[in-house]
Amino acid sequence: MTRIDSVINRRSFITASTAGLASAGGLLAFGTDPASVGSTPDTTPRRKPRVAAINSVYRLRSHAYHIAGRFIHGYMRDGFHHQPPFELVRMFNHQQPAADLGPGVCEQHGIELCKTIPQALGEKHGLDIDAILLIIEHGDYPQNERHQILYPRYELFEQIVDVFKKTGRSVPVFVDKHLSYDHRLAAKMVQTARDMKFGLMAGSSLPVTWRRPEIEPTAGTPFKEGLVCFGYDGKSVEVYLFHALEVLQCMMERRKGGETGVKSVQFLQGDAVWEAGDEERWSWRLLDAALARCPSKNTGPIRENVLTPQALLVEYEDGTTGAALNLYEQTSDFGFAATVEGWSETLSTCFYLPAPPGARFFDPLTFNIEKFFASGTPPYPVERTLLTSTMTDLAMQSLEEGSKVITNPALGVKYLAPKDSGFFRGPYTDAG
Repeated sequence: MTRIDSVINRRSFITASTAGLASAGGLLAFGTDPASVGSTPDTTPRRKPRVAAINSVYRLRSHAYHIAGRFIHGYMRDGFHHQPPFELVRMFNHQQPAADLGPGVCEQHGIELCKTIPQALGEKHGLDIDAILLIIEHGDYPQNERHQILYPRYELFEQIVDVFKKTGRSVPVFVDKHLSYDHRLAAKMVQTARDMKFGLMAGSSLPVTWRRPEIEPTAGTPFKEGLVCFGYDGKSVEVYLFHALEVLQCMMERRKGGETGVKSVQFLQGDAVWEAGDEERWSWRLLDAALARCPSKNTGPIRENVLTPQALLVEYEDGTTGAALNLYEQTSDFGFAATVEGWSETLSTCFYLPAPPGARFFDPLTFNIEKFFASGTPPYPVERTLLTSTMTDLAMQSLEEGSKVITNPALGVKYLAPKDSGFFRGPYTDAG
């Protein structure tokens, strides 16, 4: 057994065990008094914490359908049905497409479908909900000159904050995916939450989905270089680039010294991607290792298969480097690989995404949102999403400006990684 295999196997046992303890602890956190365990149970009915969902659209396979839908219907957890111990009481949908499922779902499950955000938060009664889902992904929104989708996350977040200010009360807010297409607006959202002292959580499902193999680098791992490969064929590059950067960041943030910020980003296209690899600006060895973990890996030479390669090169302030390669014709998975100082072998894993319509990678995301709503403290820092949002925005600037190397003080986001990143271990099907 190699050194890395030994470390991984030992950690897999430990993390699997702690995941079970965390589940048990979660049951206590969600409304059980630890002092009552083993004594006569308290049968007094308790009101479930009330949740409002502020969505862009609620249609089949939209993010709201998957996240808010799990708060309504529940989902499977370790082979058993798990019903979130919260009550989704109101819903606001910014758009109503032809395939709108919102009215029917709300009527069937006794959810109040609201016409405004203040109404959804309890306009007539002050602020009478306990947590907020802000799920602004999918829908018919314009794009700017950089082909960024102008999702109004910031604008709708500001409407939520206005209610907080008027009522003198605030509650935890979860923001799906990146905070904003504009890194300046993203920073304002984080600063607002700090100033008003309410919990803010954001990000993608990728950091918490299943990993094959189940690798959790310990905090302080001396990473030297990391690489993510993925595949997306779409005009709006940022959609999946953000996911790739969330993968890169949830691993690289665990390096020695914690996250000290990014020095520069550069977006490359076409032959410039291969040339950068040949010049060792990103590692072919890491790409081979990452692709080897991808079930969807295509056969044949990558330079022949991939017609329009894209890459974002990341230079961290501490000298560590990273890369995210969009290789649509070569894979549809998210593979990660890294070199670690003192290790001759390459660390690699696949961030596994069970396919729609179930899209079960929303299970671990929803579970982590539940932990956030129960405690008021995000299970992983919102600063990670601030950094990935900023990298994504500036990557689009680099693309617009002909692959210019972009430096910006906004990239200097510093934070420490969580002890456990919260990704799901174990089976991802009901059968185990």
